[in-house]
Amino acid sequence: MMITDIEDYFTKGCGRCERFEMPDCSTRRWERGLRELREICRSAGLRETVKWAHPCYMHAGRNIAIMGAFRNDFRLSFMNAALLKDPHGVLERQGPNTRHPDMIRFASNDDVEKMEPVIRSYLGEAMAYAAQGVKPPKDDMQPDLPPELADALDADPELAEAFHALTPGRQKSYVINLNAAKQSETRVTRIARFRDRIIAGKGAMER
Repeated sequence: MMITDIEDYFTKGCGRCERFEMPDCSTRRWERGLRELREICRSAGLRETVKWAHPCYMHAGRNIAIMGAFRNDFRLSFMNAALLKDPHGVLERQGPNTRHPDMIRFASNDDVEKMEPVIRSYLGEAMAYAAQGVKPPKDDMQPDLPPELADALDADPELAEAFHALTPGRQKSYVINLNAAKQSETRVTRIARFRDRIIAGKGAMER
């Protein structure tokens, strides 16, 4: 069961796989680096919350960045990354179908301290865009995604790759279904329920 308490992430894991609360959970390997990232985000003035079972950091009502831990690295992924200028050239794509470089990847717990000035700079830039209400230019080749779905794709590389591999019609079926929900919480719940179906290459109404 996915976590809802932020402290659980830093002590037990995200709850999305069978390694939850186990010594080999990816969050255990990267605990020090994740905690250092957390302190940087919080001291930058970001509001901490849990979304998709991961620490998500917000400003001016917008998601700014989200953490993730994997076997071989841990990451800080930026929402609305198309806006970021990336003067240090540190942003990488989550996968081959990710449209814009959107994450800083860390292969060592020591990397966070080394990159702290860059991390703070990028967070500050993203926070300024959020405060000003600036959004990335719309991509006419893609359906206009509900913000909850866009955030879920940014936070979940496997889901993003599978969604972008869907036919336009199947992508649209999810957009229509999610837009029919009036509450953001309902859309988030539906996305979690749709995940396996998207990974399987199916549309919203397919069995």
